[in-house]
Amino acid sequence: MNRTILLAGLSMMLCLNGGCQPPATVSASTTTDAVFENLNYKYPTKKITLPNGSTIAYTDQGKGAETLIMIHGLGSYLPAWNRNIEGLSKNYRTIAIDLPGYGKSSKENIHVGMAAYAQTVLQLMDKLKIKNAVLVGHSMGGQIAITTALQAPERVKKLVLAAPAGLETFTEQQKQLFKMTVTPESVQNTSPDKAAANIKVNFYQMPADAQFMVDDRLKMATSPDFANYGKAVAASVAAMVDEPVYEKLSQLQTPTLIIFGEQDALIPNKYLNPTLTTQAVAEIGKERIKNSEVVLVPQAGHFVQYEQAESFNKAVREFID
Repeated sequence: MNRTILLAGLSMMLCLNGGCQPPATVSASTTTDAVFENLNYKYPTKKITLPNGSTIAYTDQGKGAETLIMIHGLGSYLPAWNRNIEGLSKNYRTIAIDLPGYGKSSKENIHVGMAAYAQTVLQLMDKLKIKNAVLVGHSMGGQIAITTALQAPERVKKLVLAAPAGLETFTEQQKQLFKMTVTPESVQNTSPDKAAANIKVNFYQMPADAQFMVDDRLKMATSPDFANYGKAVAASVAAMVDEPVYEKLSQLQTPTLIIFGEQDALIPNKYLNPTLTTQAVAEIGKERIKNSEVVLVPQAGHFVQYEQAESFNKAVREFID
């Protein structure tokens, strides 16, 4: 298989599974990076320092009986939820976070891993005195949300999994191929055109108001801290491979909503699982997670929550209420 073609399919690939390793530690500069810090977020950003020393950037909008915590995917950040914050904060307290290593969150001595990121979510809840919440995770964020529910089921009232990682499986050789393909160097050396294409492939038809994702990604590449972002992305890929959830899905007791875009071009992986369909991956989740339901959204790609936000938000409201 041509490695360049494979990278095109894997560079934004968020649906991984595999064996178990300790979380990676990524070091960065001690100063606040102006490029990342000056990214133009739509909603006011707050910061909080967790017991592990990481500083987490988050936005906290709306009020309601239920609290939603939104967890972004690989290489992404909290503005990926802009359209959902806008709609769902009318009914619920809606929190979206930048994971350590991403966006405006800490990039110094961070722990990257599914279990480590789950602890980040739980520590944030402790700091904000949130007893339990609905976790809303996109792609890698879905795998993190599942891991959190497995770690602390009493803290997670419901799960909303948008095109989640962890439902599609791969051979051991394929898992190693992911880790060899997505490296800090490959992220850092991605050309501007390729970086833009990696974002656009997440959509069935990329909305005009999603252009900020491309613009921000190109700005990030000018940052002195971009190398550390690349390390976080590569470590995140390794963590998805090394900390599987597939075999543990049957342990979930949490009511779960699984949402996929019908035209998802990333799940399943078209190169490694060419005969598998998006609907089949969704049905894997429904079959293995006891108390779950599936919604397939037409005219939507991998970024289903952004591309068809109205349909996504409606499904979430109906599921929660």
